[in-house]
Amino acid sequence: MVKSYLKYEHSKTFGLINSAFSNALWAPDEDLHNGGLRQTGAGKALVGADEEVLCWDVKKGELLSRWKDKDCVAEVTTIARSNADPDVFAVGYGDGTIRIWDARIATVIVSFNGHRSAVTVLAFGSDGSRLASGSRDTDVIVWDLVAEVGLYKLRGHENQITGLQFLQRTPDEHNSEDEETDQLVNGGHSLNGNEDQPGFLLTTSKDARIKLWNLDSQHCIETHIAQSNGECWALAVSPDGAGCITAGNDGELKVWSIDSRGLMNSARRIEETIDHAFLKERGFLQRQGKDRTIGVIFHPRGKYIAAHGSEKAVELWRIRSESEVQKTLARKRKRRREKILAGKNGTVNDGLVDGDDGSDSLATADVTDVIVPYVIVRTSGKVRSVDWSQRKSSKGIQLLSANTNNELELYSISTKQTDKKTKADEPPDYSRAFAVDLPGHRTDVRSVALSSDDRMLASSSNGSLKIWNVRTQNCIRTLDCGYALCSSFLPGDKIVVVGNRNGELELFDIASSTLIDAVKAHDGPIWTLHVHPDGRSMATGSADKSAKFFNFEVVQEEVPGTQQTNPRFKLVHTRTLKVSDDILSVRFSPDSRLVALSLLDNTVKVFFTDSLKLFLNLYGHKLPVLNMDISYDSKLIVTCSADKNVRIWGLDFGDCHKAFFAHQDSIMQVAFVPHNQDGNGHHFFSASKDRVIKYWDGDKFEQIQKLEGHHGEIWAMTVSRTGEFLVTASHDKSIRIWQQTDEQIFLEEEREKELEELYEGTLATSLEQEDDPEGGKAEVAPAGKQTTETLMAGEKIVEALELGIVDLEAMREWSRAKASQPNLALPDRHPIFLYTNVSAEAHVLNVVQKIKAAALQDALLVLPFSQVNALFTFLQIWAEKQWNIPLTCRVLFFVLKIHHKQIVASKTMRPMLDGIRQHLRRALQRQKDEMGLNLAALRFVGTQMREKGSKDYVDEALWEEEELSKGKKKRGFVNVA
Repeated sequence: MVKSYLKYEHSKTFGLINSAFSNALWAPDEDLHNGGLRQTGAGKALVGADEEVLCWDVKKGELLSRWKDKDCVAEVTTIARSNADPDVFAVGYGDGTIRIWDARIATVIVSFNGHRSAVTVLAFGSDGSRLASGSRDTDVIVWDLVAEVGLYKLRGHENQITGLQFLQRTPDEHNSEDEETDQLVNGGHSLNGNEDQPGFLLTTSKDARIKLWNLDSQHCIETHIAQSNGECWALAVSPDGAGCITAGNDGELKVWSIDSRGLMNSARRIEETIDHAFLKERGFLQRQGKDRTIGVIFHPRGKYIAAHGSEKAVELWRIRSESEVQKTLARKRKRRREKILAGKNGTVNDGLVDGDDGSDSLATADVTDVIVPYVIVRTSGKVRSVDWSQRKSSKGIQLLSANTNNELELYSISTKQTDKKTKADEPPDYSRAFAVDLPGHRTDVRSVALSSDDRMLASSSNGSLKIWNVRTQNCIRTLDCGYALCSSFLPGDKIVVVGNRNGELELFDIASSTLIDAVKAHDGPIWTLHVHPDGRSMATGSADKSAKFFNFEVVQEEVPGTQQTNPRFKLVHTRTLKVSDDILSVRFSPDSRLVALSLLDNTVKVFFTDSLKLFLNLYGHKLPVLNMDISYDSKLIVTCSADKNVRIWGLDFGDCHKAFFAHQDSIMQVAFVPHNQDGNGHHFFSASKDRVIKYWDGDKFEQIQKLEGHHGEIWAMTVSRTGEFLVTASHDKSIRIWQQTDEQIFLEEEREKELEELYEGTLATSLEQEDDPEGGKAEVAPAGKQTTETLMAGEKIVEALELGIVDLEAMREWSRAKASQPNLALPDRHPIFLYTNVSAEAHVLNVVQKIKAAALQDALLVLPFSQVNALFTFLQIWAEKQWNIPLTCRVLFFVLKIHHKQIVASKTMRPMLDGIRQHLRRALQRQKDEMGLNLAALRFVGTQMREKGSKDYVDEALWEEEELSKGKKKRGFVNVA
């Protein structure tokens, strides 16, 4: 009988506040949208956390919601918020997909797949109907969120896209009168569609170029060198759209002015050449930090600019008001005058003195006179991204900082009053108002340990030890410790012992959150420790080439000045075992007979526990053995090494049962299932720096399952006492729980699944390759991407067409024959039509409707030209019956575009196309009339509501005054709309 195994699946992720891959966004509290009178909180922070988006309450430090798509395993790389609807967010992922989330219900509204590599930047249009995305594949794609399709792909950059911003048109003086007339004619609503026109797009890239694209004509109208010293890493456009800042290496920021009026006028004029540049360089700003600037952002009110590199600082600049700039220029002119007049050749320079008054104006002022350094905010960790908090605060401005050390901080910065006399060299105060830091470690977790009842988890890192509730994933205790390398719960689960890099053993009492004792056990780092199976002693292994054995004892200590004694837990050193090299791992066998040590010389030495005499020497690994474990029956020992191999040995004679290449990188930990209740006592797990956990059968030497999910090297792993779950900790700062399910898996099925995934992966890569082998890329391309999903959708359409056309012909013949033979039986139809009881045209329409709008065009590309005739037959029927006219038109126009030459050359298709045209025109005219009627009705209803909405009320005070003065009743009416 074929052996089955129980499947392990990813269950929970915790310990991660924000990942270093993605940016962070600040959003206001819910109660403000719902009509809350005042804002008491500090807002929400939306951050990427591996494959999820987490929403944190900044003030309370609580997790409000978790956005995760079960089909997505790629990490979140960028988040953007819609300007039109504050609850709509676009999230870009590492596999090139984009998902639009609704924050109210935490679900995906639309998903797009058009990029070949990670999405790096996203930007919404002002009306929220368009989205632009930039990627590492150097392409910019503009998406239509209403039609749920990619409009086009803009190619022009030669490296990763680092900045995107829509430049919106604003109405000018010439057509303001026309718009007013339109509003009067149309009941207060402008019908001028200029605001909805595509407009312009500003993009920057690592190729150090800044490009301005006209989205009407879909081509680049301007290209400038954004940075003189290498790559351009950030772009920020001012809220009024009058200028922008690009940032690059060496702390250099370049300021540009944008001629928005000229852009708008150029869009209206039809000219072959444009005589002037819309982007003009205004000057440079220099950050104090000389590292690469990775983020620049304008304050929404436009008075402040924040910029940061990858260090622990955010630099703020202030944009001076017009009067301040004029004062500065006047002061400079005065100084120049004084210098010139004090000079020897005053007669020569008199002309300069007179001309100075007119030479400096606000437009020509140096950028360093307009934008001045304000304050440098020092953060507790290296900054990944910043965002302005838009809380209305009397104290000043607030800045949200997401740091690479798994921490969020909100800083309050006081705003100086410019009219008050303050010291010029006194920087404004700032303070850390709130922080989200308790639910995670600042550094990588190096060790995890479970309590004996599997209810608590201890995770230790450099500087902190955290105790977690496994069921709720809440952090119960946070304790300060040294640089932890290994840890374990002691029997009773009340004390945790931690081995440090400085050779100390630290004992922590969980209940009182105190350090009981710190024992200087070794002269080198303590790499490993293991508690004896009887629970009365433990062993430690260190880089000082010794293993030490400690007993657990409770000693009575006298209280000074009294005769009372207090019990105190102590570690008592009993024995020391000296070896020839550094010890990396120590394990007792479950029967307490043996103790195994793995050394830096690639060997494993097994000793008798009682006498510490050498029993076995295990040779075979080519690099040091990093970890090992012994099975429940003390018969097998499994070792893992930096040579990427796992070896299974027998403990009776030290023979190597099997050695296999297990991972693509160093294997950090292995662990057997601790019991044999389900016959799985010889099954073990291995965790590696290749981010994968593998589940193995130690008797059959077969890989059972591969667990993928971490986005960084896995440092630590532990298996629960029941074997129902395992816990892993990774370089991505996350701690994950993998739960055993009731689902059975079979080895053959797993191998087949792996082969299918490999085939699909190679298929997707082959489809992603460029169509132009010569390397000449067009500036604009269709925003499509062939994936396995679109291929399958195309195959479904082909299959539906083949079945449908046969059934359609059969039913037509039966209808003709029935005219002469009324009792004629139905022809033999395909079971799918009999089962669903639908016609062929309805079945084909259902298949096409089920395909996502974003994937439809790529699915239609799969169709061979031989199927176009059949598709046109069904399009004609849909147009005639007026079924889903928008979809019918979309399919028709796209097929006409891609097969235009063949269709034009074919004589048989002309009558069919004429028929489709007539039916479509009739259907579209009907829809147009219907929409016209609805619009007229809405206008009529709107007019009635406005008339009823204006109320006449009596001003009592005025009425009483008039009544007293005139002596007769007369009401004063005031009309308020």
